[in-house]
Amino acid sequence: MIPRESTALRLEGRGLVRRFRGGAGLRGIDLGVATGEIHAIVGLNGAGKTTLMRVLLGMLRPDDGEVRVDGVGLRSADAATWARVGQVVEQPLAYAELTARGNLEIAARLHGIELGRVAGLVDHAIEEFDLGRYARVRTSRLSLGNRQRVGLAAALLHEPAVIVLDEPTNALDPAGVILLRESLLRRAAAGAGILVSSHHLDEVARVADRITVINDGRAIGSLDPDGVDLERAFFDLVLGDDAARDDAARDDAARDDERRDDTPRSAA
Repeated sequence: MIPRESTALRLEGRGLVRRFRGGAGLRGIDLGVATGEIHAIVGLNGAGKTTLMRVLLGMLRPDDGEVRVDGVGLRSADAATWARVGQVVEQPLAYAELTARGNLEIAARLHGIELGRVAGLVDHAIEEFDLGRYARVRTSRLSLGNRQRVGLAAALLHEPAVIVLDEPTNALDPAGVILLRESLLRRAAAGAGILVSSHHLDEVARVADRITVINDGRAIGSLDPDGVDLERAFFDLVLGDDAARDDAARDDAARDDERRDDTPRSAA
């Protein structure tokens, strides 16, 4: 069982900046995930959701800002810290040449599970994600949706305190979506802090305690999971932010033109 700490943040990023050539990246994002909370981030393609998750997990180094994972700063995080984390970002862990069970056994060992506990945890993960029919099938022969189930089971079988999932419902059929939903709700109730990204606003609203909208590498507002028309509220925020940025860019360009006009020209 994951210990509960009512005031603790399982995952925290403050002032996160990450720059890429061409202007993309993160622009000073603050984000926290509390104990027992499912915090969803939503945004259009290229908004910065995956970059944010990679920075929070130490996969990318921030140019500025601070990250704490279960109370531990990234620079101080050791194997014991990362053993309390479960994540699927971009691609799930699934070796094509191994069976579904083989993948889960390796995942358990990579998460630091003692050898004597591996079989029981793998059996439970197979049952939780309804993988019994595929346990001895090579992953290369599984459908994309069942490979996603294997990857999610591998990320969650050790009951992590911190969970980060990037578009976890991708390729899942309706039954798989329900299994994942129940899994996340159970883990949050046990005290895990869960950060999840998704394009599916309706599904997010079924599980999230909080929804943050990301646009152009910034957190621009939030949505009420109990709101009536999440899609309209989402686009109101994003399009309003885009318009404000366009207006600011035009104002900056006009000021630059004025400064150039006011600059004295030297005599020929």
